[in-house]
Parts: sequence; structure tokens; C-alpha cells
Amino acid sequence: MASGTSGAEFLGWDDAFLEDVAGGGPETVWFWEADAPFVVIGRGQRVDREVHRSACEQDGIPIYRRCSGGGAVVQGPGCLNYGLALRIPESGPLTTLSTTNQWIMARQASALARAGIPGVVVRGHTDLALSRGETDLKFSGNAQRRLKDALLFHGTLLLGADLSGVNRWLAHPSSEPGYRAGRGHLDFIANLGISPDQIRAAIVEEWDAGCPHPGPPHPAMEQWAFSRYSLPEWNLAR
Repeated sequence: MASGTSGAEFLGWDDAFLEDVAGGGPETVWFWEADAPFVVIGRGQRVDREVHRSACEQDGIPIYRRCSGGGAVVQGPGCLNYGLALRIPESGPLTTLSTTNQWIMARQASALARAGIPGVVVRGHTDLALSRGETDLKFSGNAQRRLKDALLFHGTLLLGADLSGVNRWLAHPSSEPGYRAGRGHLDFIANLGISPDQIRAAIVEEWDAGCPHPGPPHPAMEQWAFSRYSLPEWNLAR
């Protein structure tokens, strides 16, 4: 993505593409990677519970709230993000939240395995992890948002991120999957250490997307960025 794009603008893509599909537009896959760090929390989370807010303020790290659930994450270089905007059919795996999670996560794991990443497993509801014997290391968290006829499914993949900020800016999560077993951030997450081009190609092939949305930014992105994601009353409301 273009250098200098703000976190608010990146998050605005989610609403813009979801709105498109809900209005009859094409299903879409897109990717982005920030060139500077910021924190993103889940829609229903409390900032002061999930984030070391004083450390973020001291370091000049913005805090945003996304439109979907899931936990708090640090974004920045080395964090490849993808989004899927899909129609909800009358039948099939996309008709419920739980079966959507299972179906999409299985396909994502399969795509990454075909890309040559060994030991990819689905853990929790929407995590991807590297199986390392009795210890699984998370490299991807994912979440969804549903409308009546369309859904957004998106996630982050750690490829070569500086993980030191995770300890400094994020508290231990208020809710965690059983496989985490109380581990601290740096004992629980890991980078894949591979090219983002390799990941993008695998996801595009899996979803038969032909070519992901190339930009320029969706025309509705700025509307969402400045009507929602630039506002403290949205980002810091809880």
C-alpha cells in the first residue's frame, strides 16, 4: 500500500468493501501493510483493559478500534493484512458465524500449506499457528463482521514484524484461547519469516480472485476513515 496511509484509512477499506458487496458489488480480496506502528483493538474491547495506554501515548502510537471482534494487535512493517468481502448465500458454510470461521480458516490454512509453510494449524476459533510439538506459536489472528447479505473476514499475518512493541503496548489479553495457556506475548507469537508476495499469491489463488483489488483507494475509504476511525469517540469509547 501507499506510503503514509494512516491506520484510519486502512480500516476504512473494511467498511467500504463490505458496503460494496452488500450493495451488489463484486466479492473482493485486498491486502495492506502499514509503514509505521499503531494499535488496533476489537470492536467490543475496553482500551484500558487491553492496551498499555500510557506507553502508547508516550511513544506516539495511535490506537484504533476496528469494526469486527477479536483481540488487540500491533500493526506495522512486517504485518501483512488481508481482507475478504463476501456475499452470504442462502445455504452453505457462510450462513452462520461459527461455520464461516471454520470454513474460511480451513481454506487459509490449506493455502499457506500449499505455499510451502509446514505445520500450519487452526487454533482457537480464528487463529493460525505453527505446530511445534506440544507448543503452537500463533502467527495470524482473524475476525469477521456480518451484515444481512454480506460479510467481512480479515486478519493479520506476522511475517517479519518487530515484536518488541507487542509487550510494551499491549496488556495480557482479557480473553485468550486455551492453547495459549497463559503464555506471555513473546512466548506465544512468531513471525513466518517469508516474503509477503508468497502469502499474497497463496491467498489470491485460494479464493480464485484472479487479481486482488489493486487500488487506488476505494472512493468510500475516506468517508469511513474520517466519519469513524479518526474519531476518539469511536476509537477510545470504552
